[in-house]
Amino acid sequence: MRVLVHEDTAALRTLVARDPVANVFIDSLLTAGGSAVPAQRGAVILGFFEHDGGQLASACWVGSNVVPVGVEPGQAAHFGRWIASHWEPHASIFGPAGAVLGIMDALSAAGINAQEVRANQPLLVIEGMPLLAPNPALEPSASGRFNEVLAAAAAMFEEEVGYSPFLGGEENYRRRVAWLITNGHSFSHCEPDGEVVFKADLGAVTPRATQVQGVWMNPRYRGLGLSAGYMAGVVLFAQRLAPVTSLYVNDFNHRARAVYAKVGFEQAGTFATVLF
Repeated sequence: MRVLVHEDTAALRTLVARDPVANVFIDSLLTAGGSAVPAQRGAVILGFFEHDGGQLASACWVGSNVVPVGVEPGQAAHFGRWIASHWEPHASIFGPAGAVLGIMDALSAAGINAQEVRANQPLLVIEGMPLLAPNPALEPSASGRFNEVLAAAAAMFEEEVGYSPFLGGEENYRRRVAWLITNGHSFSHCEPDGEVVFKADLGAVTPRATQVQGVWMNPRYRGLGLSAGYMAGVVLFAQRLAPVTSLYVNDFNHRARAVYAKVGFEQAGTFATVLF
């Protein structure tokens, strides 16, 4: 195992292409970063090779988050031990459940503990038209509504993980939300007075797949049966960019899972997330 360099880009692309839905996060970074490996400052990509000079068998992005790519259970411990020996704080590990939990097992053995482990998160996909009509009120978020969308995004984040996203640096989070809006990857329904009823983002986008993140319904409008229509609209916007729309959801979020099934999402795998 070693850190990948620029010359490994083609091999990494081949590995990612084996499952462009599960690997959409890394694929989006490679798409945005051109041929550079890694695609962001402050991150490395580890590669596990079958033998010296052999084929790239699996990889793992190690940055603010840890994201395995094609990591088999027997390989996960190698990545986990490397991460433990080079430990720096990470926000999370996320990806296919077997790889994530295997990496976490190695970290636990090294005395590194998680705040929370979400071991069963269905990975859902939809191709083609949603099963119901979209809510026509959903539209790409407008830059003029930045403050309102930012507040909704922060509320979603805090509800999901239990703390404010501004704790990691408010300016960084503001830039991320602004980037999503500017690039047409944020969708929302805002009332004339600016109140956000619903919002969702495309957190990762490639020519092959997108991944929906940041889904949030204003608590005042929950329980009214609106979510499915909004999600159908998100799917239609997403499929202008790629043929497959994906997301992953906590197994215990039965209400959200019912909404996604109503829209036409089907399970294609299982993710896990470790929060630190």
